[in-house]
Amino acid sequence: MEVRTPRRQAELVASAPLPTRYGLFETHVFHGAEADEATGLSREHVALVYGRVEGREGVAVRVHSECLTGEVFGSLKCDCREQLEVALGEIARRGFGAVLYLRQEGRGIGLANKIRAYALQSSGHDTVDANRLLGLPDDARRYDDARDMLERLGVRSVRLMTNNPEKVRALRALGVDVVGTIPVIVPPNVHSAGYLEAKRLRMAHILPARGAFSTRGGDAE
Repeated sequence: MEVRTPRRQAELVASAPLPTRYGLFETHVFHGAEADEATGLSREHVALVYGRVEGREGVAVRVHSECLTGEVFGSLKCDCREQLEVALGEIARRGFGAVLYLRQEGRGIGLANKIRAYALQSSGHDTVDANRLLGLPDDARRYDDARDMLERLGVRSVRLMTNNPEKVRALRALGVDVVGTIPVIVPPNVHSAGYLEAKRLRMAHILPARGAFSTRGGDAE
């Protein structure tokens, strides 16, 4: 008779209210089920919850992966910081929802590999080819901890705030009831336009075609 080992789950370890420019969120810190020593990815994830989500259907949820360069240093190469800000503002406007902030930098390859990929991008390679030249996957992110966080928060089903169909498929494969999506569209700037176009053409993100927006200047973020 086969004996199955119970799967490890993300564990809630701390909670506190957090006043933000978007309103008062409840902050929950989780220890993830697995750490990745190869990339140095952290085991600590954060759920920022606005309003009551326990037992609710169709909760607006942004599953957002860490981007140190964009969110802390203000890099103009990506739309990560602005997507996070749009999500927080929209959740507050709706009156309830959550951002799950996962510590998996660079689509899961870690900060050092992300900067190595940036070096290749500066030579003309797009984000997909840069990863492949380093022998890395296009997207190494996992969402097991996000599923566990949603279970712990008591969310019954979600409207996922994403432009990425693969994220929807990945969460559904883990048993998350994704009942719909909410686009998170950020106009490009002169530095991020190529990156967003690569996501649209090569990673099937649902984004406006290049030229749909007037490209902003480099100081617009």
